[in-house]
Amino acid sequence: MQYHLSQSADFSADKHPESAAFRCQSESLDYAGLRHGANQLANALVDQGVKRGDRVGIYCNKSLESALAIYGILKAGAAYVPIDPHSPVHRIEQILTRCGIRHLVSHTAKAQDVNAILQSTGGLDAVIGMSEPEAPAVHRCRFMNWNEVRDSDGERAPNVRLTEQDLAYVIFTSGSTGIPKGIMHSHHSGLSYARLSADTYDLGHGDILGNHSPLHFDMSTLDYLTGPMVGSTTVIIPEAHTKLPASLSALVEQERMTVWYSVPFALIQLLLRGVLEKRDLTSLRWVLFGGEPFPPKYLRELMNIWPHAKFSNIYGPAEVNQCSYYHVPESLTGYEESIPIGTIWKNTEALIVDESGRQVSPEMTGELLIKSPTMMRGYWGRPDLNAACFFKRPICTDVHDRFYRTGDLASVNGKGEYLYHGRKDRQVKIRGNRVELDEIESVFIAHESVEEAAAYSMPVVDGSPAASIEGAVGIEVALVLKGGSGISKQEAMNYAGDRLPRYALPERIRILGSFPRTTSDKIDRRELQKRALDEHPAYQKSSEHHAT
Repeated sequence: MQYHLSQSADFSADKHPESAAFRCQSESLDYAGLRHGANQLANALVDQGVKRGDRVGIYCNKSLESALAIYGILKAGAAYVPIDPHSPVHRIEQILTRCGIRHLVSHTAKAQDVNAILQSTGGLDAVIGMSEPEAPAVHRCRFMNWNEVRDSDGERAPNVRLTEQDLAYVIFTSGSTGIPKGIMHSHHSGLSYARLSADTYDLGHGDILGNHSPLHFDMSTLDYLTGPMVGSTTVIIPEAHTKLPASLSALVEQERMTVWYSVPFALIQLLLRGVLEKRDLTSLRWVLFGGEPFPPKYLRELMNIWPHAKFSNIYGPAEVNQCSYYHVPESLTGYEESIPIGTIWKNTEALIVDESGRQVSPEMTGELLIKSPTMMRGYWGRPDLNAACFFKRPICTDVHDRFYRTGDLASVNGKGEYLYHGRKDRQVKIRGNRVELDEIESVFIAHESVEEAAAYSMPVVDGSPAASIEGAVGIEVALVLKGGSGISKQEAMNYAGDRLPRYALPERIRILGSFPRTTSDKIDRRELQKRALDEHPAYQKSSEHHAT
């Protein structure tokens, strides 16, 4: 019986010691090497004072060391906390301070940034993975490079007794207030996710997974946790490839990847700019996508190019890892604007409730609540959020079922499929009418000339019918057009006017060359709105409004 995550990779090392566990560029790490290296790192961490339940940060670019860091930290009895290697120092300082991180696993390539972090935080107990800088910013910090780590015992891990309820990892996401919030997952929730995903997508020893997502993004857990459980090979895709679609498609072909998992944007870029007609990608047997809606017009085109592959829409906030899937049929007839999120995972329960917490009637829309073994323990150090994010269903006196409030709007159609209708916090009131920003986006992006669309709320400007109403908001839409498209703003507005009620039409359309993106490749609507506020003089006095 497995009780903690690191054991799954050890079992694969027993069965397939010489099989590649991870590959990155020209380097490869087999399962025997993963176990040996993780043991060495675990012993080095314990020697530096890491104890059961401590949090250890991982701060490095995508590499084999990131895989060693995960399993070494887990074997030491600690929880790993992946940190975006491109985050500003202030945000990193927030995460380290809030999570009580005193040990950091990094790499020489990040030496300058680590120095700045040490100056900002006032120092850490130890940084593993690099030598001490010639002019260290903080002297009370122990540095241990990877060569020193390799001097530690690799034959056996530290004798740390863990249960599946121990903390395994904490993933930080951006909070609505701008303060990062840490999602705590136990060994139990991580193992439950790994087992369910392996079973649902029939993952096995012969598979080669393409790790497109960065380590600090929750989608990466499929590659780093499920892959080693089943003994497959995970190809860590360097960041340079993720930004160059033609280079990325060449890597998929070269590595003969069998399973792909990413946000839709990455697949759309492959479709539009990845010269797929020149690639032999027949090795791909399953294409998984999630994190945001996939416009059906692009999905149909990609399915026509890769008819040999299965396609599945994966749904689940980071707080529950994953909770539903929709295996896309060959024909998408009937799903012109959005694709279902499908079937709830086994051993998982879903409720759809109204604003009063009452379960809605079939086919009615409400907030989706999830109860699952893959669910988080809660948010690190945020009792206020923990009190608000869980829904308690009474079973008997003083006993309750606990469901996570996803904040997503959903319904169930006549086929029993769950449908996604956007975020609760992506609803705005326009002159008393409730408007879904996600619906507006889906209408614009359905136009053949539009590559991407983003809708966000803005303060109303002088001259608007609602300008005299305190706190009133309007809608703005930004568009990225396909190359060679000549559609005008007025043509785009007329197109939307035939498909949306008048109150849901945007007050302004902007046409941009590209969108700002988060590190997980999602559209950064908050940044889009900030730029719009900065660019339009009429918005200056209302700049306190935030993206919805």
